Amino acid sequence: MAVVAAAAADPLRFDLSPRGVLSSARGLVPTLVGALPLRAGPSARGAEDGGTAGSLARRLWPRLSAAPADAPSLAVLDTALGLLADHDLAASTLAARVAASAHAHPYAVVSAGLGVLEGPLHGAASGLAHRMLTEVVDLGSAAPVVADHLRAGRRVPGLGHRLYTGEDPRAEVLFELLAEVPGAAPALEAARDVVATTARHTPLHANVDLALAVLSVARGMPADAGEAVFAVARTAGWIAHALEEYAERPLRMRPSGRYEGPRPPQPFPGPAGSAK
Repeated sequence: MAVVAAAAADPLRFDLSPRGVLSSARGLVPTLVGALPLRAGPSARGAEDGGTAGSLARRLWPRLSAAPADAPSLAVLDTALGLLADHDLAASTLAARVAASAHAHPYAVVSAGLGVLEGPLHGAASGLAHRMLTEVVDLGSAAPVVADHLRAGRRVPGLGHRLYTGEDPRAEVLFELLAEVPGAAPALEAARDVVATTARHTPLHANVDLALAVLSVARGMPADAGEAVFAVARTAGWIAHALEEYAERPLRMRPSGRYEGPRPPQPFPGPAGSAK
């Protein structure tokens, strides 16, 4: 909704020059953060001030958690925003590039990416991992939680990535920083327990969704906090891809379909000379 509103308020949104696109993007990312409600109350607005390198993370923090923003937690969030900005041609990025190939304006490009990001196998995956970790922390063991997922034929959230045979390198960076976050030990231990328990059945490793879930569980964030971080961060990446795509041949991403179903019925012959 914030992206649509921002587009409507920008009369120059169809300016697809690099300068015009960057101008739109500089206003869009803070708009996305500002559209989220404050969880810490109006007094948290002071945490949004400042012009440091981590200012976006500082403005985002009180919209994700009611807990005070300590330096280690802000470092994790700021690093996550950087790590999640781009990741090759993920499904949402491909959708964004298709939109840009049709010369959709930057807001429409971001909307296309957000539509795909909402899928449970993409940006929303960290929410599933959050709920799983919460249950593991409450029970004190990952075994019954993992067993429940396996029994139901569900994937264990936060594990495995098609690009990596080992641990997601983004997760490695975040886990190292999470070790310094106050109160994160139970969530970190739960994550390690999930990985170790699942490894008895299949060799899957932690991905970035599990790392985001550790942050959200440890700092009292809602289940969809990781998805919000993902969306804000990846918006910058989608804009970068759009800038590249605008310089390419328009509509170059136009695959051709091949029909393999039953043959359509033959047209009714009708009387000679009848209207068709």
